[in-house]
Amino acid sequence: MSEIKDANDLKGKSGLRRLINACGYSRDGFTAAYQHEEAFRQEFWLLVVAAVIAFALPISLMQSILIVSVHLLLLIVEILNSAVEAVVDRIGPEIHPLSKRAKDMGSCAVSLTIGLCLMVWISVLYCTFFA
Repeated sequence: MSEIKDANDLKGKSGLRRLINACGYSRDGFTAAYQHEEAFRQEFWLLVVAAVIAFALPISLMQSILIVSVHLLLLIVEILNSAVEAVVDRIGPEIHPLSKRAKDMGSCAVSLTIGLCLMVWISVLYCTFFA
């Protein structure tokens, strides 16, 4: 196997090798998020608990899948937010208005997704127990 000198050495893979590499990169990304991001760990375990509750409640399969899906979306948005923060921090530690804007927008995306999770939970519970 040849030595990897920079990111360009990883380009140009195709077929099964590309798929295998992509799976490895995804595993590495999940591991990095879980090890280094407290919010990701909290939201991951929230997903696990939400899935158990969703499939234990007397609700339809589609409602359970909707609940799990919005929690998966929350994890996705959290990973993207963490990626933005890592890139901004990589660029430099100085305070800059564009860096603040990027980080604040990522945080806002996470907050909106949490709001979506709450809306789905409230809607499903209301339709199940009060409608």
